[in-house]
Amino acid sequence: MSMPIPSVFRLLTSAFFASLMLSGIAGGQTPSPPRKRLLAIGEEKGYRHEAVTHALATIERLGRQTGLWDTYIRTDTEALTKKKLEYNAKNLNDFDAVLFYTGGTLEMDGRQKADFLSFIHDDGKGFIGVHSAAITFTDWPAYGEMIGGYYDEHPWGTFEAPILVEDPKFPGMSQWPAAFTIKDEVYQIRNYSRDDRRVLMRLDAGKLDLNNKHVHRTDRDFAVAWAKMYGKGRVYYSTLGHVSENWDNPKFQEMFTGAIKWALGLVNADITPQPAPR
Repeated sequence: MSMPIPSVFRLLTSAFFASLMLSGIAGGQTPSPPRKRLLAIGEEKGYRHEAVTHALATIERLGRQTGLWDTYIRTDTEALTKKKLEYNAKNLNDFDAVLFYTGGTLEMDGRQKADFLSFIHDDGKGFIGVHSAAITFTDWPAYGEMIGGYYDEHPWGTFEAPILVEDPKFPGMSQWPAAFTIKDEVYQIRNYSRDDRRVLMRLDAGKLDLNNKHVHRTDRDFAVAWAKMYGKGRVYYSTLGHVSENWDNPKFQEMFTGAIKWALGLVNADITPQPAPR
């Protein structure tokens, strides 16, 4: 026996609205935005850091757990170009930010270098530098300008570093106490100025051996992490990350989660440069 037309209409209407409810369109809900894409490079041409594998694996896991980004880990620089690549290979056009846990002079030609800087400066994408990213491309001044400085030795080696938090409001910083210690290797930075960045953490110079022969800075300003703009792009750097065990520290993970969220443009922050506290 055939179903009356009004009944068929009611059935179809009910099924339609049920599908809307399931899709989140009805009830004032909106579909979840697509995850951001993070390209993480773990290539080193100089000193090989044992923490690289665990660091990048942790960053990949944090992206999945938060549901905010997908991480594509590479140990080469092929993707650092806007040129179309063969087969299904991704290039910079497929990503929202690049993370470097790198070292030395990576294999990039002139076009790749120009594309990489344009990705950040002109396209407004993000960059996150971890530890030895500051000892990468030390013969390429434009890279040093972008990241905010270069490695200039680590006078105290791996030690219980006395950290002072300058900006607890920056994403991923509120969990730290105002002063704490963490065992890590902190770089001294050259070509560095507070004029173009917001320093988030620094060493407590009052607790350092400033008579160490490898100490070159005379201003007692040893930045540990900062955030800055490079053209339209967001740049974050932290010297921390040398010690593998730190990547298992929930506070450390929260710090990099907040930094990545900011670099991806998922959250905002005041990064107005500030002079060193007196």
